[in-house]
Amino acid sequence: MRPDLDLKYTGNLPETLVIHSQKKPKQPRSILENVFAFAPNRDTLGGTSYLILSNSGNILVDCPPTDAIALQFLQDVGGARWLFLTHRGGISKQIGQIQTDLGCEVIVQEQEAYLIPEVNKTPFSDSFTLNNNSYGFWSPGHSPGSSCLYWGELGGVLFTGRHLLPESPEAIAPLRVAKTFHWSKQLQSVAALLSRFDCENLEYICPGANTGFLRGKGFIDRAYSRLSQLDLAALETKTILF
Repeated sequence: MRPDLDLKYTGNLPETLVIHSQKKPKQPRSILENVFAFAPNRDTLGGTSYLILSNSGNILVDCPPTDAIALQFLQDVGGARWLFLTHRGGISKQIGQIQTDLGCEVIVQEQEAYLIPEVNKTPFSDSFTLNNNSYGFWSPGHSPGSSCLYWGELGGVLFTGRHLLPESPEAIAPLRVAKTFHWSKQLQSVAALLSRFDCENLEYICPGANTGFLRGKGFIDRAYSRLSQLDLAALETKTILF
């Protein structure tokens, strides 16, 4: 019998067995030194949230699940000073409760800020510096206020939300979907990443969804090299995937 299933009789006959899923929430997983990935959050349509441990204050990237295991983990590691939102799809309906529980400052690009009127937030326009080696910046296209968070440790880690997503364990790309706000702007934002970074300061990408493609690894390595291999001109005519 599968351990995540509870089989119960609903009548007098064995044929009337009903299966009730009782999957337990998963503990956040260490994927890089001082970087943890939460289990995909159904409140953000399977989005992946991250926690960066930092002496100047821990940083949450997008909304994590609000189950007891995730909350206990956050409390055990000292909570979070900031919650950085990469795009509107990373905003949970529970964001107000997350802020209340953790006392965190919500950082969001100004074009997404109106979506969370009930939350105390700090909107930014082009960029926002969190500490001496972490900053967020506007990367529009997937949504109007889509943004990335850069962490300067470990050779450089970029948290991309749904701006860049894995297509395989070794490949990352912008994906054109039905909800894409502006495809050409998104490709321009990808080109801007290639101008902003290089092989010396962009080693890893942690995407905000589709992390099942990573097969447990949790990140894309050799990130700048893989980005530089994208054919942005060919992507311009790419059709909508879903």
